[in-house]
Amino acid sequence: MEALGTFSAAALAQAIRGKKVSSEEVVKAHLRRIEAVNPKLNAVVLLTADSALAEARKADSALARGDLKGPLHGVPMTIKDSLDTAGVVSTGGTKGRASFVPRQDASAVARLRAAGAILLGKTNLPELSLGFESVNQIYGRTNNPYNLSCTPGGSSGGEAAIIAAGASPIGLGADAGGSIRLPAHFCGIVGLKPTTDRVPRTGHFPPFGGVQTALWQIGPMARYVEDLIMVLSLIAGVDWQDPGVIPMPLGDPGRVDLQKLRISFHTDNGIISPTAETTDVVRRSARILSEAGSIVEEARPEGIEESNEIISGIYGADGGAGVRKTLQAAGTREANPFLQQRLKILSPFTKSISEFGDLMDRWDSYRRRMVSFMERYDAIICPACAFPALPHETTHEKIAAFSYTRAYNLTGWPAVVIRGGTSSEGLPIGVQVVACPWREDVALRLAGYIESALGGWQPPPQI
Repeated sequence: MEALGTFSAAALAQAIRGKKVSSEEVVKAHLRRIEAVNPKLNAVVLLTADSALAEARKADSALARGDLKGPLHGVPMTIKDSLDTAGVVSTGGTKGRASFVPRQDASAVARLRAAGAILLGKTNLPELSLGFESVNQIYGRTNNPYNLSCTPGGSSGGEAAIIAAGASPIGLGADAGGSIRLPAHFCGIVGLKPTTDRVPRTGHFPPFGGVQTALWQIGPMARYVEDLIMVLSLIAGVDWQDPGVIPMPLGDPGRVDLQKLRISFHTDNGIISPTAETTDVVRRSARILSEAGSIVEEARPEGIEESNEIISGIYGADGGAGVRKTLQAAGTREANPFLQQRLKILSPFTKSISEFGDLMDRWDSYRRRMVSFMERYDAIICPACAFPALPHETTHEKIAAFSYTRAYNLTGWPAVVIRGGTSSEGLPIGVQVVACPWREDVALRLAGYIESALGGWQPPPQI
């Protein structure tokens, strides 16, 4: 089979089950692709080639006996280096963990392995996943496959870059302000931030806890929406370790009727205006959904313009004490320059106990207004970011641009980013699809329709 790097994980799984191709052939093809593109990208920072090939051979032998492990039997994957992988170094991007080898997989990783997926390697990220560029002092900087002088985003930038380059079909990221969705936008792939408390966060570094837990979620990344649907079904649900996870049933995107959906869209969140090309992509996406029979209106939630100030206040409320404590616990003596810069940006947001209480009240008020808005709608279509992929070392100057994703970490709602167009510089432009809480099925149905209408992922021409 040719061009295995363009297949979806679902298609690869079907081909392996049908014995049209072996798992070993699929894994070898992806390892060759990693070998070809990774020197330019630095996306895969730890390769598990030997164990991947050994697992692939075992998967082929098991299939020959009629033993199917699960829906991802023999399919390769990569994992963001913030998620623990048993027996494989898991750094979280910080020097104190440069040789840390966990004994157990993170819950989401374990579930994909139980479904038959095979680990190819770990992917790059910013230190502690705190940043919009994937660079750290252990592994260096990751480049965007569509323009090597640009960042793939963060914090799941290595994951997005290697998937976009056709060297991994699926992966896992974590999102606390756009860390799945922003790299998906910058790299032209698809990424899902599930509803908060849908997927267990067990085995992520830094570990979740406290008020910021409500902002974080683990989610899938891929080239095709069908793979987001499959992976979400495998990783969701209670693991009896993360106390926040709620056993809510998953809806089936295939049963969502576009003609019964009420959709709002906006192209400007009142914080920062996007590029004209980004605006065009959002309007085009709204138009095709209207033509499909959905009721589409241009409307923006009241108060969304406060989102950037609220989330910055939450992250900066302790003056960076929590970050410094995490670095100390990891054995890291000095943060990398990007994290140091982030701490400087957050320091003005330091709060007294009284001020922090006021901030929590403001957050509650924000969520009330947002959910009241959604009484009239099933979904929101909006930009994923104000700009396409930015040049390296410039994201600190553009923090407001990321408010389009951060707004929905504050609500905890599910959101998908799907490629909707291309900038004049040849960079992907994503569109964000947000749904009501627990309605990933609606967001995925809409994203899938936009994908089919506008083309979705396109191979990077230069690599």
